Amino acid sequence: MGCDGGTIPKRHELVKGPKKVEKVDKDAELVAQWNYCTLSQEILRRPIVACELGRLYNKDAVIEFLLDKSAEKALGKAASHIKSIKNVTELKLSDNPAWEGDKGNTKGDKHDDLQRARFICPVVGLEMNGRHRFCFLRCCGCVFSERALKEIKAEVCHTCGAAFQEDDVIVLNGTKGGCGCAEGQDGGEKAESEAGKENKETQGSRVCFKTRCQ
Repeated sequence: MGCDGGTIPKRHELVKGPKKVEKVDKDAELVAQWNYCTLSQEILRRPIVACELGRLYNKDAVIEFLLDKSAEKALGKAASHIKSIKNVTELKLSDNPAWEGDKGNTKGDKHDDLQRARFICPVVGLEMNGRHRFCFLRCCGCVFSERALKEIKAEVCHTCGAAFQEDDVIVLNGTKGGCGCAEGQDGGEKAESEAGKENKETQGSRVCFKTRCQ
């Protein structure tokens, strides 16, 4: 059967395929996760804290959130599981000497250097930019790459010497299914839905030290 003008339509002209899913800019996503406060969306500034789900916040933003008693909190969902300042840990981060920080140009304007990570692993020197898994110790707040914790096995913190157990290690910005073990496949969404239960809330943010995940 022809169309007007005697042409024969092709299949792709008659059948509409599924809409193309917009491709997410992974680099921009990593910059947002590792350089901006999850709650206020402002650039991370010390003191920086992390919750049991491994999300990064400016401590001031968390305090303001906890003091805000209004029913409407624009970004409250991002911190709905935080009921007290005790639910977050202040992080001890190691500065990256290659990071240029606030760099002024000839016009006096300033911009933050987001091409390099602001912080690094103090043990193996990896940049904390989302391309390598990083963790913090809940007992002391020190931050390391997961590689350092696995390659240099110890029962005390590499920086401050505080004793810790496996349950004290929390993955920063962990994603669902990031670990090959079943213990690591329950993501933050499940944790948020059970915010009142600490064990379930933090499940999936732990580091797996089993051989098959290394």
